[in-house]
Amino acid sequence: MRFAIRDTLAPTMLAVVLALVETPAVSRPAAAHEVYVSNEKDNTVSVIDSTTLEVVRTIKVGKRPRGITFSPDHRLFFVCASDDNAVQVYDAATDAKLHDLPSGVDPEQFAVSPDGKRLYIANEDDAITTVVDIASRQVLHQVPVGVEPEGIAVSPDNRLAVATSETTNMAHIIDTATFEVVANILVDQRPRHAEFTPDGRKLWVSTEIGGNVAVIDVGSREIEAQISFKIAGVQSDTIQPVGFKFTRDGTRAFVALGPSNRVAVVDVATREVVKYIVVGQRVWHLAFTPDEDLLFTTNGVSNDVTAIDVKALKPVKTIKVGRYPWGVAVRPRPGP
Repeated sequence: MRFAIRDTLAPTMLAVVLALVETPAVSRPAAAHEVYVSNEKDNTVSVIDSTTLEVVRTIKVGKRPRGITFSPDHRLFFVCASDDNAVQVYDAATDAKLHDLPSGVDPEQFAVSPDGKRLYIANEDDAITTVVDIASRQVLHQVPVGVEPEGIAVSPDNRLAVATSETTNMAHIIDTATFEVVANILVDQRPRHAEFTPDGRKLWVSTEIGGNVAVIDVGSREIEAQISFKIAGVQSDTIQPVGFKFTRDGTRAFVALGPSNRVAVVDVATREVVKYIVVGQRVWHLAFTPDEDLLFTTNGVSNDVTAIDVKALKPVKTIKVGRYPWGVAVRPRPGP
């Protein structure tokens, strides 16, 4: 059949047919993104190219940077400069600092509301959650919560916020319209991080010393399950859940387990651990690329970041950054 085609087609048409038949498909490279990592001891942010997995630049920021996140349009990034008692705002296109936002004392973590209008900030030393209007740079309200608040999250429908208090061992649910605390939910020891599931129906809270993740039903505001972790050959007191992230479809959660140097992959429906992935020392926080092909972890003691292949559930590279990497956030990199 192939010889018949060669004999009967005109030369131009023949070239087109052969190009389609004989040329192998060329795979498109993955989209390049930029991974921003706050280095707590160096007062810097390392920026990693998600394609080359190399640090491409370092940005000088305020003292003791921890929480880091982007505005929903990725034009701005925010850094909790804890020892400067400020949330710093930077232009993501130029890395230039624009201004400080009033944050209260010792800001540690924060969350931007889904509409990009508000910042909810945990003030660890003051037992307060500060709510800031981003455009006017004004404090809208300060909400008293438990002792040593750290974790902050806002529900997908923008109606609720949550703050976790490390010493009081509670998740405090805040009505974003009234700024009232509408529920105080007792969890295990030292809650560190909180996230709503993508559908907004559940709230997960990691408890570092308790060694588990509490699954809270948002409607009833009751704990309906606790997810525990057990790793062969690893002491239980080193398995300390801290940061975690859900996949966009809500089917899996990746949980950083602190000094056990592991990330747990959890099936959200069954609440069972699918796999443990070995990463760097004392893993703190995590962030996906927008297409969720890679997950990046900050490893505070080994001063590096682990890039994980999400499909294969395997680490692909260790990337050296500054001292005590803590927070991580990702934005799409603009094209040329």
